[in-house]
Amino acid sequence: MVRKTLALIVGLLLITPAFAADAKKLTLRWYGQSMFMLETSQGTKVVFDPHAIEAYPRSMLKADVICVSHFHNDHSQVMAIENHQKAKIFVGLKGTPKKMEWNAIDEKVKDVRVRTVGVYHDDTGGMERGKNAVFIIEADGLRIVHLGDLGHLLTKEQLDKIGPVDVLMIPVGGVYTLNGSEAQKVVEQIKPRMYVVPMHFGTKVFDEVLSVDEFLDGQRKENILRRDLGVPTNELLIKTDFKPKEPMIVVLNWK
Repeated sequence: MVRKTLALIVGLLLITPAFAADAKKLTLRWYGQSMFMLETSQGTKVVFDPHAIEAYPRSMLKADVICVSHFHNDHSQVMAIENHQKAKIFVGLKGTPKKMEWNAIDEKVKDVRVRTVGVYHDDTGGMERGKNAVFIIEADGLRIVHLGDLGHLLTKEQLDKIGPVDVLMIPVGGVYTLNGSEAQKVVEQIKPRMYVVPMHFGTKVFDEVLSVDEFLDGQRKENILRRDLGVPTNELLIKTDFKPKEPMIVVLNWK
């Protein structure tokens, strides 16, 4: 009887699909402008576009990886990261100010894969503000994309290189980047699966660019999560098993 029971159990195990692994958790934190820190489930910390804007004071951060989309001062202050000398620094551009080229990156650091796709800072092929790099981070089975100071709609070739996206960080404040309505069109192009996180927009303490309002205009209210209101927070907890019908737009606070 015992042997028959064991045989039955083994048979069921062979024909039953394996259960999915427990969902993993990542944390995304915003520090104003385009500066974020992504922390993977294994604790690897990736910082995007570090700045030293006085209006956004913060404690010194430590990182394993630092990603710089372009060389403008509010995106390239690697010295603002406490352990920058030990961190792996990826810069999306290379060359001299007069002849700047994209730096094609595809490298693995710990549990994180880092890739870049070359784009422009404006809608005139870089004639006004030069080039910019999109950073694609692959970690915990997700693809997380930081668009830097994107200034134009994406081409099919650029979209293909970026690939499917789970979490998108997108500039919406205009003046130097996409404005709100343009950013809406880029979101439609990319079609992120889980979250859209606006960045590079004006706040109460730093208003050199436009607010997030134009980007939110016309969006479904049930798809907007305002983390800058009520009890504000700069954190978004990302669970890998989150499967919304439509992506959530999360407006983070900068502290």
